[in-house]
Amino acid sequence: MNHDERPIIGLTMGDPAGIGPEIIVKAMNEPSLFEQCRPLAIGDLATFQRAIAQLGLSLAANSITRPADGQYHHGLIDVLQATTDDLTSIIPGQVQPAAGKAAAECVIKATQLALTGQIDAIATAPLNKDALNQAGYHYPGHTEMLADLTGTKDFSLTLIAGKLRVIHVTTHVSMRKALDLVEHPRILKIIRLADRFCRYLGIAAPRVAVAGFNCHAGENGLFGNEEIEQIRPAVEEARREGIDASGPWPGDTIFYRASKGEFDIVVAMYHDQGHIPVKMLGFEAGVNTTAGLPIIRTSVDHGTAFDIAGQGKANAGSMLESVKLAANLARERRPVNA
Repeated sequence: MNHDERPIIGLTMGDPAGIGPEIIVKAMNEPSLFEQCRPLAIGDLATFQRAIAQLGLSLAANSITRPADGQYHHGLIDVLQATTDDLTSIIPGQVQPAAGKAAAECVIKATQLALTGQIDAIATAPLNKDALNQAGYHYPGHTEMLADLTGTKDFSLTLIAGKLRVIHVTTHVSMRKALDLVEHPRILKIIRLADRFCRYLGIAAPRVAVAGFNCHAGENGLFGNEEIEQIRPAVEEARREGIDASGPWPGDTIFYRASKGEFDIVVAMYHDQGHIPVKMLGFEAGVNTTAGLPIIRTSVDHGTAFDIAGQGKANAGSMLESVKLAANLARERRPVNA
């Protein structure tokens, strides 16, 4: 692959009090990463320099103002400054508004670069929702923030671990609220997104499995009517549209079946229903992405890990996998809108 053909992937710093800077530096210390893409650290130069020094790595940090100015070779971390404040007083492992502000600024800058075509995709390091909100950015997480920044109405958090792909009908809401949101129109939108996302990955005829909300998928109304009144009608309508959708299937077996290759993607009804099996399979190498955005965004499938922040103990496997997925999607990108 010629140098110019490698996609530019923007790695957002995440919360500087967490493990984001560390896992980005560790990921960019892998020579193989540069064979697949041109990784660009988007954040704070001094923060990345401190991470390099703490890890004792033989890397240099190169400050640039445009993605096109990066050198993109192993041994050098190209950094595009996205924050406006001095972060030297940030304390590792603590929730701080200044850290939340810096994390938000990185996401905003990366989104602008992606929307204008200056970078090909974004791979986000974790942010802290509490710090984000204390800084005045009132979003439940990356997914909703990116949807707002890009003006996207139909979107969903999607997780990937090996053969298991999971897309969500609801995410960062209470279980009581999730019950109100599990409605036919929303479920149908997510089934459509699941089908398009799989085609985006190169799967010609996606098999979309839809989970039930209640135990045993409601057992024909014995344990709840959501499957009968909302989920099954959405599956049936999707099938009439030509989508190979099936379900609702019991939540305690559907993910195992999908992990063995029986289905290409699972539509989960709520956050923990989808997150638990993915994290069981690939906590250190799982990836999440957002289906439906006009830009490519992938992310690590873990949080800021404040308990080990600044100690050099963080595993960069998920960060590496998220950047690789972003690079693959960027190379194969094609329109996915209905």
